[in-house]
Amino acid sequence: MKTDGQKEALKEAKTRYWDVVATEWCRARPQLLWRAHSDAANILLLSRWLPDSPVERLLKTDLFDESCGEGLHPLLLARAKNIIGMDISVFSSRIAKSRYNGLRSICADVRRLPFADGAFDVLVSNSTLDHFESRDEIMASLRELHRVLRPGGHLLLTLDNLANPLIALRNRIPFQLLNRLRIVPYYIGATFGPRRLRRVLQLMNFEVIEVNSLMHFPRVLGVAMARLLERYAAAETQKSFLRLLLAFERLSESPAKYLTGHFVAAKATKCL
Repeated sequence: MKTDGQKEALKEAKTRYWDVVATEWCRARPQLLWRAHSDAANILLLSRWLPDSPVERLLKTDLFDESCGEGLHPLLLARAKNIIGMDISVFSSRIAKSRYNGLRSICADVRRLPFADGAFDVLVSNSTLDHFESRDEIMASLRELHRVLRPGGHLLLTLDNLANPLIALRNRIPFQLLNRLRIVPYYIGATFGPRRLRRVLQLMNFEVIEVNSLMHFPRVLGVAMARLLERYAAAETQKSFLRLLLAFERLSESPAKYLTGHFVAAKATKCL
């Protein structure tokens, strides 16, 4: 078992790593067009899943979206009276806060949340827990999310979708090789498919309301096309491309949705 000092050293190492990733991303490879599509796909899903009436307190478990693009904050602002955003990267936390006046942001680790039990009405965790080395760390994070969510509160969660054959293949290849070939720009970790995710949430004393998928346009192709269009195409062409990408989100209603979706998504409530 790791000592408190060892845990703190590991947290500091991860903070430094994600600070470097976020800084480099914003400086050299912002991919604004693809980020706009990612935001739009997440907003399409969350608009349906978030409560219509504003809740009192909402936690978003990462701020990468808000530091590198528009992010989800404008939508969340309409659905919650008080929003706290957190990220393990100090850089992402600071950039997001500077972009959105009034956003409360902190640097924290989702595996050890600095909040009281039952502090939040809604938790939004989009692609946060799929950057750990092990499923045990995902489980530890889910236990913390369960702890800080009030009974009856909502957890809205997305992870890399292991039921997608391309994701399953990617996760079998060593990260160092993927990174060297520029296939993935940052560490990709353990994750679940839809069935395993549902079982794990139920094990954690969540009631699963819905499981779905999102981001259905092939990612490698979409990122490459977005990069070219962002550099060379007119604004109207870029808008048409975004409409095309978003049209693929209709596949979330198809029987093959877990084969095509890059992310698996779950809406769950904390059992009373």
